[in-house]
Amino acid sequence: MKNKLVIILALLIILSGCANGPPQALPDAAEEISGLTFTERVELSYADQFVIDRYEGGYSLIHIADGEKYLVTPEDGKIPADLGSDVKIIRRPLSDVYMAATAVMGLFDALGGTGAVRFSSVKADGWYIDGAREAMERGEMLYAGKYSLPDYELLLSEGCGFSIQSSMIGHAPEVREKLEELGITVFVDRSSYESHPLGRCEWIKLYGEMLGESESAEKLFNEQKSYLDGLSPDGDGKTAVCFYISGGGRIVTRKSGDYVSKMIELAGGKNILSEPNGDNALSTVAMEPEEFYLKAKDADVIIYDGAITGEIDSIEELKAKNSLLADFKAVKNGDVWCTGKSFFQDTMSIGETISDFNIIFSGRADTPSRLYKLKGGDAP
Repeated sequence: MKNKLVIILALLIILSGCANGPPQALPDAAEEISGLTFTERVELSYADQFVIDRYEGGYSLIHIADGEKYLVTPEDGKIPADLGSDVKIIRRPLSDVYMAATAVMGLFDALGGTGAVRFSSVKADGWYIDGAREAMERGEMLYAGKYSLPDYELLLSEGCGFSIQSSMIGHAPEVREKLEELGITVFVDRSSYESHPLGRCEWIKLYGEMLGESESAEKLFNEQKSYLDGLSPDGDGKTAVCFYISGGGRIVTRKSGDYVSKMIELAGGKNILSEPNGDNALSTVAMEPEEFYLKAKDADVIIYDGAITGEIDSIEELKAKNSLLADFKAVKNGDVWCTGKSFFQDTMSIGETISDFNIIFSGRADTPSRLYKLKGGDAP
């Protein structure tokens, strides 16, 4: 029964990708728009799921790899008369946004843009982005229902005109259709489709364009990018495994091609579960403890995912979750680390987290800032 549920979930995710639009080739050159003069294409280092073309007068045309196009306009800018019907309008200043993409909130927060978000698909206690949680506690940001069941009446009565959704909206195409029917422009974030982990960070340039904070976005991205310049090669060859233990006792770990595994590789390590983990669209794989033990017991480093089931403090607490973990090499050596609760929501820490992985693998003297070592064990 469990296997059937996994297959069904995988199929739903694959179908959601189709509902959001299959990947399409992004244009090599800027479109000619009557009345607007092209000035430049925004330079991208890693992102391959969008392009941004700028035009005189504060206009920008955003192309997304799912085929969607958005024209960002200044507050009083005129809409070109012959603009194609397939181009959606995003008018600055952005306001009254319904945010239903948790990974995007960290980008808005880094840009000082949480004030543009009026509605959230997550309640206050589900946010690990301080700016979002505090805004909800003050009543400045309202809970408007989860992405699959939004409070349409609230969104309409409070003047929502723009919604940012994750690709999960593909599970509920009728919701997107209803939002657009009500006059709410829907933007689907595709940062999770980026092939390079820092490509996810680079979406801050896109949201900086929407918010009128392109210079800040460029600076923030370059800060994350710079972490890769300071990586030490001394950790090459160390194996690692990143996982959490579900309420049912199963081990849920990252696939070998997942972006977290790629972060580990960029830091000089290697996911010890390096063999293919199936061809479905899930980024994680659930395993029985005995299978996990056989495949991962010799990992040099354990990274426990504290963002899903909660942070833990000690190796004893980890072993209490499953006694098999006591025989793991990393547990015996005390080389066990835990991520914070904001691990997945705080997209603008990816470069910093890669650097933290490198500190762990290479033995650099620096202290990790996004990870912490569990108490107990013999390793220094």
